[in-house]
Amino acid sequence: MLLRSAASALLRTSAEIPSLCPVSTVRFIRQSLRYPPRNRPFSTSVCLCKKKKKSLWLQQAEGQTMDGNIEEILAPLRLAVKEQGDLVRQMKQEGAPDVDVTKAVAELKARKRTLEAKELALQPKDDIVDRTKMEDTLKRRFFYDQAFAIYGGVSGLYDFGPVGCALKNNILQVWRQHFIQEEQILEIDCTMLTPEPVLKTSGHVDKFADYMVKDVKNGECFRADHLLKAHLQKLMSDKKCTADKKAEMEDVITQMDNFTQQELTDLFVKYSVKSPTTGNELTAPMSFNLMFQTSIGPGGNMPGYLRPETAQGIFLNFKRLLEFNQGKLPFAAAQIGNSFRNEISPRSGLIRVREFTMGEIEHFVDPNDKVHPKFPNVADLEIMLYSSKAQTSGQSAHIMRLGDAVEQGVINNSVLGYFIGRIYLYLTKVGVAKDKLRFRQHMDNEMAHYACDCWDAETKTSYGWIEIVGCADRSCYDLKCHARATKVPLVAEKLLKEPKTVNVVQFEPNKGALGKAYKKDAKIAMEYLSVCDECFITEQEQLLNETGEFTIETEGKTFTLTKDMVSVKRFQKTLHVEEVVPNVIEPSFGIGRIMYSIFEHTFHVREGDEQRTYFSFPATVAPYKCSVLPLSPNQEFVPFVRELSEAMTKNGVSHKVDDSSGSIGRRYARTDEIGVAFGITIDFDTVNKTPHTATLRDRDSMRQIRAEVSELPVIVRDLANGALTWAEVESKYPIFEGQETSKKDTAEE
Repeated sequence: MLLRSAASALLRTSAEIPSLCPVSTVRFIRQSLRYPPRNRPFSTSVCLCKKKKKSLWLQQAEGQTMDGNIEEILAPLRLAVKEQGDLVRQMKQEGAPDVDVTKAVAELKARKRTLEAKELALQPKDDIVDRTKMEDTLKRRFFYDQAFAIYGGVSGLYDFGPVGCALKNNILQVWRQHFIQEEQILEIDCTMLTPEPVLKTSGHVDKFADYMVKDVKNGECFRADHLLKAHLQKLMSDKKCTADKKAEMEDVITQMDNFTQQELTDLFVKYSVKSPTTGNELTAPMSFNLMFQTSIGPGGNMPGYLRPETAQGIFLNFKRLLEFNQGKLPFAAAQIGNSFRNEISPRSGLIRVREFTMGEIEHFVDPNDKVHPKFPNVADLEIMLYSSKAQTSGQSAHIMRLGDAVEQGVINNSVLGYFIGRIYLYLTKVGVAKDKLRFRQHMDNEMAHYACDCWDAETKTSYGWIEIVGCADRSCYDLKCHARATKVPLVAEKLLKEPKTVNVVQFEPNKGALGKAYKKDAKIAMEYLSVCDECFITEQEQLLNETGEFTIETEGKTFTLTKDMVSVKRFQKTLHVEEVVPNVIEPSFGIGRIMYSIFEHTFHVREGDEQRTYFSFPATVAPYKCSVLPLSPNQEFVPFVRELSEAMTKNGVSHKVDDSSGSIGRRYARTDEIGVAFGITIDFDTVNKTPHTATLRDRDSMRQIRAEVSELPVIVRDLANGALTWAEVESKYPIFEGQETSKKDTAEE
């Protein structure tokens, strides 16, 4: 009865937001009756304290939850998620059939999406950026624009203009300082062209794909699952659609991520899906690999791809990096560079593109010693965490001390926790708003089978919550895969304090049987078997016992091995030096997505003037740190402009001289619009009085101080480096109220 009442309430509230993909919550009543959820206390909290200036999500996180009426709306949605989460856990514990578990998990995800969509729909209106006005500013001031625009443009490809390029470079420079320099990480730069065998081993060739369909007449492509979902939603919105038919189509939408190619084909036929732009027939869904394929060399005999990520280059150079680090663990390597994904339907500006810049770190650590010595430095950070448990219980993200999260096992280990803390500090340093940033933990069904734990840094934008950084504990999967494929051991050696006896598991090939079956290729198979790890051997042994054979692939050849060709040998061995396959903690940064989040979080409209927009970029990453603005075109001003510009350059301060005609207010507005942090104005007092002084203006507060010209470059440098705050500047120098001399005084002199 409780589930039915929650479902009814959800249907009522979902009806209020038809644009948010309504999802029925009564589909799994049958499974719910077979696996009744355990009774657990459920409570909703009501906000008693309203703080207008804090965002909705931060209020929730601090326990000051939303207005009672809002919470009443969300309560049944939270309950529906909690019920389904309990059901999924119970089904797994009781060994329910995989097909039932998969359906129940899909339903859980659907309920989660509905809850989050409703929460976002209820956010305060002043918390939403005017995306149209912001994008107009970005395009007009050439932060970035669609590539090849004069040829009509290409979706998913963008060119950065002078301001966007400067901002991006500054974001990357801070990234290098924050991670590579402070953590003493080894930076490398690998080629973007990657031979096919490398990406075959990593799994990208076989698994990095989506299904697409084509318009049979004009060849226009659509991503199959997105198109089918949109088509079904259109059919469901028809008043003639019966309740049974709606429920059936909702089931299809819920299971969308689980359909095979043939099942998708059958659904396209069943629901008569046509091209949404032309109404033409479509091809059957076909698998489309998202990598850009090419050939290396003139003969075309070596297939390759543009890399879909930068990480593989680091894994392949592990042996050299370990030698460079004198054979010691732990150590980290990093790489910044472009990656490529041939998206079927690129959209949402910089969020989903075909070429993008990544910053990736691979921190190699002893799997038996996942403790970071510098974790106490970040343990007291208060960060908004959205744990897997909270997601499956219908709860919201909440602020938690990082040290407590590791101690309580919410975060798997202190190495992962340390990097989450460092990522948080970096993102807030470059301009991501603290109250619009959360770390969401992957649920069990989202994580790769080899991952121990995984968290995404997500920012709240006008598109909803988007992932901008992934931080995963990938265990030792990548190194083992490449070691197995290349027969090169990718291990570190650890000197043991005392000898120890270990159990060894290895393949024992029957050379005669292998030689008879595979002739000269038998040597290739035996070399492969000799470097297999215990986990792989155990898996294949199980197959050998169950089916009498297993298959391996190496050097482009496939070998089917039977019981008479290979067996598994177990014995004990005394070790003085232990070989360790390191685990990998991988923070992966999408620079374009970080930039977009900063755009939204720093975009403002001046109070009282809707036409004056500006970006409040932190001075550290602002495209230009300072503008130099002579009040008059008179020649008397030129030496001061030159002196300031040269001094700024010597102090490493990027600046922009604007000596164009127009009022000083209009020029301030122009520089504010591109996020210039500070402005120096050379006025008539600068020319007429000694010592020569000029004004320094802060972009965000628009307040000004007056200081000697010779001091200003150093002040701006320290402000830009974070060594000085504007409040400290105001306390040291006089506030500027207005100049005392004028053009007339200059003429008289």
